[in-house]
Amino acid sequence: MKHIFIINPTAGKGKSLELIPFIEECFKDKVEELAIRVTEYPGHATEIAKEYSVSGKCRIYSIGGDGTVNEVVNGIAGTEATLGVIPTGSGNDFIRSFQSEFDIKDMIVNTINGEERSIDLARVNDKYFINISSIGFDANVGFNADKFKKVPGVSGSMAYLISIIYTVFKKKICNVNIDIDDKKMKVKVLLVAIANGRYYGGGFIPTPDAKLDDGLLDICLVSEMSRFQIINLFPKYKKGLHTHLKQVSLFKCKRINIESEEDLCLNIDGEIVTAQNINFEILENAIKVIFPIKI
Repeated sequence: MKHIFIINPTAGKGKSLELIPFIEECFKDKVEELAIRVTEYPGHATEIAKEYSVSGKCRIYSIGGDGTVNEVVNGIAGTEATLGVIPTGSGNDFIRSFQSEFDIKDMIVNTINGEERSIDLARVNDKYFINISSIGFDANVGFNADKFKKVPGVSGSMAYLISIIYTVFKKKICNVNIDIDDKKMKVKVLLVAIANGRYYGGGFIPTPDAKLDDGLLDICLVSEMSRFQIINLFPKYKKGLHTHLKQVSLFKCKRINIESEEDLCLNIDGEIVTAQNINFEILENAIKVIFPIKI
């Protein structure tokens, strides 16, 4: 078995690179082949993952945040490679669906010795995602935060806070046509989260009943609401206690299409793009993931 560790050097404020000697030590007495690669630019993890996965069965470990996981997923989708996740980012949301607490070095050992299981994979237009995609308020926050980060003297956390206030004030409501497994509706939405996993945005729980291996997408649709209602929504949304609100609708489906006459901000596992016609589908048991086990 070949083991490839793809490291995002900016994750964990640069501390991800400090794990290299420990990884090498873990393989000192093993006969398996080890490769350690450090990414150099956005999208590089996808290129590296494709390079190794085309040669057949192997384990490819993502060392970074959810963005790095997504890049690796898009490099190994449709191959025999298995995904390992070593979370060193700021959010680490995907792995929360099956691992609640961890020490990073224990996590490395337990993942190397972990067991492989098949889970579902989702696709939006021409890109794969393994956790959660969304449109509307939360995607707009991410989009606006990227703009505020470019202002001199504004830190990442400050940009995010400014963006939340700005986005609440702007209160952009999306007029969309939605088709959920051939059930069509025209609605005004604050946001729509399309989930395979349970957590995103640093621990928010839009779809508390989502499962990684049930062959279904879980949808949380939040319809139009006032600014005051938005402010009251998010503490509940953070804890997954929003599902009883009258503006919230939950669905399970295989496919969902969202159309708009204007560009929508689209969050894909943390990456923000724009689109007007967005097609989502679930691919049942389409990717193998290593579940850590204690030894």
